[in-house]
Amino acid sequence: MTSSGEIGRIGWIDLTVPDADSVPDFYRSVVGWNSSDVDMGGYNDCSVHAGPGEAPVAGICHARGSNAALPPQWVVYITVADLDESLRKCVELGGQIVHGPAAYGGQGRFRVFRDPAGAIAALYPPVRKGS
Repeated sequence: MTSSGEIGRIGWIDLTVPDADSVPDFYRSVVGWNSSDVDMGGYNDCSVHAGPGEAPVAGICHARGSNAALPPQWVVYITVADLDESLRKCVELGGQIVHGPAAYGGQGRFRVFRDPAGAIAALYPPVRKGS
């Protein structure tokens, strides 16, 4: 995910589905992405890359563990300066918290929300350098 200083940006995108192993080949054929395994302790999720040797652009995850309740769709992760305050405002303004808090890679926590129009996204604080 993104580093500090990128508040308000989309910092990551994940697709979480019951069978993540079946998806990378589809995206490889359709958009040309390459993938690399990410060890999740007993199974692999994957990162996808725009080209060989390039930084990851997104993740494809199994709906397991803390991801089990996530909807089977692409979810954007938006960085916020204060996760708790942003979540408070989300609910105050008619949004709903639908998942979390959940940890990502030992670097922090995120929450998935539904906005008043019904769209799903996630909020997370930026990864601090040295984290």
